[in-house]
Amino acid sequence: MANAKTATLSFRIEPGLKNALRTAAEQEHRSVANMVEVMIREYCGRTGVAIADQSPVVRTRQATKTNQKKSPRVKKTV
Repeated sequence: MANAKTATLSFRIEPGLKNALRTAAEQEHRSVANMVEVMIREYCGRTGVAIADQSPVVRTRQATKTNQKKSPRVKKTV
């Protein structure tokens, strides 16, 4: 994904939504631009909207935690 060409997207947004986006990006340790991309990809994945030349989906930490199974702890004997 780092080598792919990108397109510029400019839009106006309510200040409250912008602040919420910035907060979400900080919580995920992402840039605002990357957070928008992740949100769009997740939305498209949930609603069945195809993305042309789709790169591998970047999963959020929450989605990863939800899908992970905990492995049983095994006592090691020495």
